[in-house]
Amino acid sequence: MVVIIAVAVSSGFRHEVRKGISSAAGDVLLMTPEANFLDESSPISVSQSYIPYIKEVNGVMSVDPLVCRAGIVRHSEDIYGVLISGVEGGVETGSGAGVRDSMAVSIPSSMAEKAGLKKGDRLLTYFIGEKVKVRQFNIADVYEPLIRLDDRYIVYADISTMRRVNEWSADQVSMFQITLSDDFSDRESIEDVTSDISDVIYENVQDDDDMLVASSTVSRYPQIFDWLGVIDFNVVFVLLLMIAVAGVNMITGLLIMLFENTSTIGVLKSLGMRNSAIAGVFLFRAAGTVMKGMVIGNALALLFCLVQDATHFISLDPVNYFISFVPVHLDIAGILITDAVAFAAIMMLLLIPSLFVLRVDPAKTVKMD
Repeated sequence: MVVIIAVAVSSGFRHEVRKGISSAAGDVLLMTPEANFLDESSPISVSQSYIPYIKEVNGVMSVDPLVCRAGIVRHSEDIYGVLISGVEGGVETGSGAGVRDSMAVSIPSSMAEKAGLKKGDRLLTYFIGEKVKVRQFNIADVYEPLIRLDDRYIVYADISTMRRVNEWSADQVSMFQITLSDDFSDRESIEDVTSDISDVIYENVQDDDDMLVASSTVSRYPQIFDWLGVIDFNVVFVLLLMIAVAGVNMITGLLIMLFENTSTIGVLKSLGMRNSAIAGVFLFRAAGTVMKGMVIGNALALLFCLVQDATHFISLDPVNYFISFVPVHLDIAGILITDAVAFAAIMMLLLIPSLFVLRVDPAKTVKMD
């Protein structure tokens, strides 16, 4: 039970943190090395000839253009630094009938709570560049960020509105945000896909293309992935510790069983039964006990994971753990592999007490009876 919960929590952290980073900053970003979101001086063309080839790279789900601009929000007497990300399609207004407001924005709940903002309020925003530009947005949605990456709040707006703020044409953007499939959530797979994307750009770039650099979340937030690596190491430690504890308990139980049946072992040996066959009988009995315990442990662990996933009754401090609850992710393949490894390891440990059969002398045990 402890092992499976540890594996589920480790996998949960990996998926939730990666999903949070992906939603906030993308799995892979394509931008120029001198990209600057403080002003409107670094646009790139949306029509890069290698983009269709990137979409064919294994693991890539989508390639989306973004127009990003840092701004300052003023509300009452307070000011807040924000990064406004212009996305295609803009922000749903909730008015129905497909109605969209080009000035609608979606702000994070943390910003709404701190600034006292809510849906329907105005968001006065200043953009600092060669000249100061002021826009008044309408708050159409308050979203719950999965993870907080830095001190800036990410506000989502319509990409066409942000192009007008930067005075860009319809084919100019700040960057491309690449989203990977859920199977590519660990450090190695993300870096491999990023490397493949870089190779595709190098092989297919044309003279009139912008030479963009592929930047993965691993390179931009290495400390988070290092932290996830520590969690994975702790899981391995728990796995080994629990197998050792279970193995010692089973060794003790099997030894007691062998001691209680010493005379029976002696009789079987005197009747010509081989040592390996006798040991196999006791190992088979022990295997049944191990399987029974594993089935009960699996059931309790799955029940805990389902309840935690539905209720989040165990909470965390997001300042230290990036998310506000203990995440769980049930990877059936991982659970079955964990069960198989634990069962095999315990059964190998049980070979040690089974050597007791070799030391039983039929002449002494039968004579004693």
